[in-house]
Amino acid sequence: MARVAVHTPAPDFALEDFRGRTVRLSDYRGKKAVVLVFNRGFM
Repeated sequence: MARVAVHTPAPDFALEDFRGRTVRLSDYRGKKAVVLVFNRGFM
């Protein structure tokens, strides 16, 4: 996967929410502000 440059739109992706439903970033394009937080977690 290539890096995304600063100040460019994030690529579309899909993840499961806590209810198991698939949610896509593009579902919110133009509708709501979206904040992406990537957490590596604790090991």
